Amino acid sequence: MYRASTKEIEVTVDPYYLDEQSDPDDSRYVWGYTVVITNNSKQAVTLVNRYWHITDQNGVVDEVSGPGVVGEQPHLRPGDSYEYSSGCPLDTPSGMMFGHYEMETDTGEVFTVDIPAFSLDSPGLARVLN
Repeated sequence: MYRASTKEIEVTVDPYYLDEQSDPDDSRYVWGYTVVITNNSKQAVTLVNRYWHITDQNGVVDEVSGPGVVGEQPHLRPGDSYEYSSGCPLDTPSGMMFGHYEMETDTGEVFTVDIPAFSLDSPGLARVLN
């Protein structure tokens, strides 16, 4: 599990390989990931926008941004958590993702919350450390 905290908003990510949706013979590798966002601050916040930076094994970058997550813009009161799952296909057997959420407090303050960088590795993939 990967974890980051910004302004007392904690984001954890748990990625997993989706073998049943992947087809290595066709260069299709798919991961799911579960995100939990916990508001440990004293203010209510709304997740307004998301930004993802996705890099495959060959260094090809895809950037994804837009309103909310999975069609929602969750409002989190102090102490609340919000969990969702999504997925990411790649043309290579490994990659990485990171990003941020744009949050807005009930008083109108807008700030970004880091999404921790996490790796997308196919099962059985030989790892090479540089």
